[in-house]
Amino acid sequence: MTDLNSILPETLCPERTFAFVVGVEQYELSPGWNLRGAARDALRFAQWLTGPGQVPPDNVRLLLSPLDLQCLDWSATPQLAALQDRWRPATEENVRNALFRELAECDGDMLWIYWAGHGFLRKRQMMLPCADAHRGEIRHLNLDSALHWWRTDLVKSRCFPLQAALVDACRVEVPRGSALNFGSIDYGGGTLQAGRRQFELYASREGEAAKNDAERAAGQFTDVLLSELADRTLLDSVASLPDIARRIHRRFEELRRNNEGWQLPQFIRDRDWAECSFLDGPQPLPPAAARLDQLAWDGLGAVFADRTLPRDTYDAYAWAFTVTGCAAPVHEGLPGQSLIDIASDLDERQGRRPDTPLTLPFVRFLADRVRDTDPDWATRLCSWVEQTRQRLGAQPLQPPPPSARSTVLHLRLDPAPDSEDFHVARMWLRRDTTATVIWESQGPLTLDQVREELGRQLRCTAHAFGAASAPDAHTCVERVEFHVPFELLEVPFDQWAMPARRGRTRPLGVLYQVVVRCPEERQDARAAWLRKWSWLRTQGGRFPDSVSVVTDHQITDMLGVNLGIAEAPACVVASGSRTADVLDATLEGGVPVTVWWRDGGPAARGAEEPELAALLDPADDGTPTTNVLTLPRQVHALRRTRASVDTESRLALLWDDPDHTMDVRSLHGSAAADPTRP
Repeated sequence: MTDLNSILPETLCPERTFAFVVGVEQYELSPGWNLRGAARDALRFAQWLTGPGQVPPDNVRLLLSPLDLQCLDWSATPQLAALQDRWRPATEENVRNALFRELAECDGDMLWIYWAGHGFLRKRQMMLPCADAHRGEIRHLNLDSALHWWRTDLVKSRCFPLQAALVDACRVEVPRGSALNFGSIDYGGGTLQAGRRQFELYASREGEAAKNDAERAAGQFTDVLLSELADRTLLDSVASLPDIARRIHRRFEELRRNNEGWQLPQFIRDRDWAECSFLDGPQPLPPAAARLDQLAWDGLGAVFADRTLPRDTYDAYAWAFTVTGCAAPVHEGLPGQSLIDIASDLDERQGRRPDTPLTLPFVRFLADRVRDTDPDWATRLCSWVEQTRQRLGAQPLQPPPPSARSTVLHLRLDPAPDSEDFHVARMWLRRDTTATVIWESQGPLTLDQVREELGRQLRCTAHAFGAASAPDAHTCVERVEFHVPFELLEVPFDQWAMPARRGRTRPLGVLYQVVVRCPEERQDARAAWLRKWSWLRTQGGRFPDSVSVVTDHQITDMLGVNLGIAEAPACVVASGSRTADVLDATLEGGVPVTVWWRDGGPAARGAEEPELAALLDPADDGTPTTNVLTLPRQVHALRRTRASVDTESRLALLWDDPDHTMDVRSLHGSAAADPTRP
């Protein structure tokens, strides 16, 4: 065992201890980034430092970005109250000044670094965004570079031989192709100095998100850390950090066994002051969970064989956690590219039903979803589930939830021959997998005439489905989809006036989900279109890289080609004024989903831009904040919000689902076009 007396400075005391404490709750970038509790966690750590730790308040550099300043309680101790007039906003400038200028000039033995907020990994380096991070530049602290700097001769000789970094933040990769611009920050440094020791403890491993309880406004890691520090003195805490880390490690194992978190113990740096692994040696193993036996794996290999991932694979994966009472993984998307890979991932996890391997409900869900399209395979899957369940003694499984039912009215418009102002039209109704033509124009019509006919058909549909009155049509039809040529994509169909109660009218996009499609433009990119949509459905709609934000300066002649190279992105957000160019590129690249503002430009976006950003900006783990597959519903909600404040929404959504499309032959020459054709 290492002799701590040979490592800890004889002069170590509270007066020679300094701290850099940061808590970021509010970010300029987007309301979707707000992280309630981080500032309070930083304040709690400062309370321990200046309380039981007896570190003078003058030695603490406290940087905060609170969502609500009134929620911060400074009254716990007089020492904490002394910091109330000394804290500064957690901007990049203040971070640099405090860490690299002020503290580096101090004469001390121990430096504490505590950070609570969002975190990303870029090229294996920890990026901690500051409060003034914005879309053009994610201002941040490069923690790895900063820790390297603090071990060099740029810090006063013989000062700060002990440095501890405690980070309550996620450690997820910045998504490839993401609009997040971290730039390149390296603080440089001089010559590394022997004798400086660093202790690094993170709330999560590489690739994992750190759990934050927004309702309690507390990070799980900080909660456990402070419960271990408790009333310890400074000297006791510094000397006991490796032991404290071991106890935290065991505590997270216990949380996992109790299904209060799916993730494994959350440490990546496991070195003590002597730079030896403090997690070496035998550790108590968690109780054995139900797992597949060899017969099950042999049978699964046979039924999976070389099968590609079915359409609802992610839904099956997520349901396996739900039905066994286990918290789903923080990351979105599937853990592998084959069914066997996914089964292996599930077999490593444990739900609240200790007799049931998570692979059983996963396979049961797949069998249910492929029953109509591949009944033979569904039978084999069900047979494997039942044989394995009985052999392992697992309880019976509840049936998977039924597929979501929907009723969608499709309206196709084609230009009439020799006329720019007249169109031929057809409407059909799709209920789940059944489509029926309900109306077709007998001659050219203006858009106003088409609008009036659409209102009549919606009322007829409501009557046929048993609505109490005609204006209740919007309770029967979920969505209206406009199949139009490229030239009509900018038409504000969602603003078409529809009859409502007492002689009033309401915008179509307030009553229904409204999307546009462009079938004629899909033929040259059909392979990419199908591939991207299948990937989006398979991965579940929140996979990293599924959304790409395109600005005007990114538009080139090759944009469409570049968008079509890979499965991602499956959704593009046009954030500039050149929306027609972006739409042209997304159609060329086979991108099935596009969001833009009609007329482009900041004036068109108005108040909707931050609202949409809250939906689609990447969350802390790099995924879109909302599921892309729910965008029609989310955009509908935004339109209703705009209408409630008497503001016209200019938000447009191209939603081109190839599973529910039609023959693209022109309507004016063909009455045989089949709307039920997939």
